[in-house]
Amino acid sequence: MSPHAAEPTPTDAAGRIAGIRDRIAAAEQDGARAEGSVTLIAVSKTFDADAIRPVIAAGQRVFGENRVQEAQGKWPALRAEFPDIELHLIGPLQSNKAKDAVALFDVIHTLDREKIARALAAECAEQQRNLRFFIQVNTGEEPQKAGIAPRETDDFVAFCRDELRLPLLGLMCIPPVDDTPGPHFALLRKIAERNGLSGLSMGMSSDFESAVRVGATHVRVGSAIFGSRDYP
Repeated sequence: MSPHAAEPTPTDAAGRIAGIRDRIAAAEQDGARAEGSVTLIAVSKTFDADAIRPVIAAGQRVFGENRVQEAQGKWPALRAEFPDIELHLIGPLQSNKAKDAVALFDVIHTLDREKIARALAAECAEQQRNLRFFIQVNTGEEPQKAGIAPRETDDFVAFCRDELRLPLLGLMCIPPVDDTPGPHFALLRKIAERNGLSGLSMGMSSDFESAVRVGATHVRVGSAIFGSRDYP
């Protein structure tokens, strides 16, 4: 069983998912967005299969994980049971985990340097897997955080797209925790637009509505669906 104090029952999960989807729909309307233009990624990091199943039962099919090793421990069995699941890696990736990541995930949000881009391209070719990618941009230029600097993003997009032929969906960011997120979302959108990228992975439980209004195509929501996490 999960170490978490309160796992969502099927009814709880359905209510939470419906509530999040209603809020996304309202934000789409506020932002003059097309209805249904935002993909909800349920972030299941630190939660085990027992906690995830009710969310799947509630109709959710797109999930996000932060760590390859943790995901390997629960998702192969769940995906055998629910083959229509789409799994996104939203945490930092080391090049020595590229093989495992390509084997397990469908979308990677944290492409941010040449070494990992080359490793992923090689693994996709080797495994004949057609993954899709977001480039992570460190919009706050925080030294402790993963992601490429905004000023270097255009060149990196060109490298990934033109030289490695990686299928780029768009850009991803995680604004600094103490900053107002709106300017970071707007910056990410500006960089994406000038590079001809339509995907924007931005917004979490605390700020996904503002991200949708700015143009997010993918929002990463964890605690608002699963409840609070008990980190080791």
